[in-house]
Amino acid sequence: MSIHIERERCVGCGACVEACPGNLIKRDVDGKAKIKRPRECWGCASCLKACHFGAVEYYLGADIGGRGATMTVEKEGELAHWVIRRPGKESVVLTVDRRNANKY
Repeated sequence: MSIHIERERCVGCGACVEACPGNLIKRDVDGKAKIKRPRECWGCASCLKACHFGAVEYYLGADIGGRGATMTVEKEGELAHWVIRRPGKESVVLTVDRRNANKY
């Protein structure tokens, strides 16, 4: 599993850099985020959740049934919209109220 940082959406805020527990994301000379070694990504999704601009895409590989799909998180107040984009198909959106996300 790995991530991709969409440079057009990145505003250089550094939230993903701070969130990455593996210290894999750095800022480029233009201040935008980039992942140094994508193969070393743990797949924890911390950077994905930290990005407020939808610039971090989580690659859903074939090993988990993703078949090349990507996932981003778009926040709207207390709601988190997990957007799954599948090649050649409509996007799927899963909306979660973050205040109740961990209730059992």
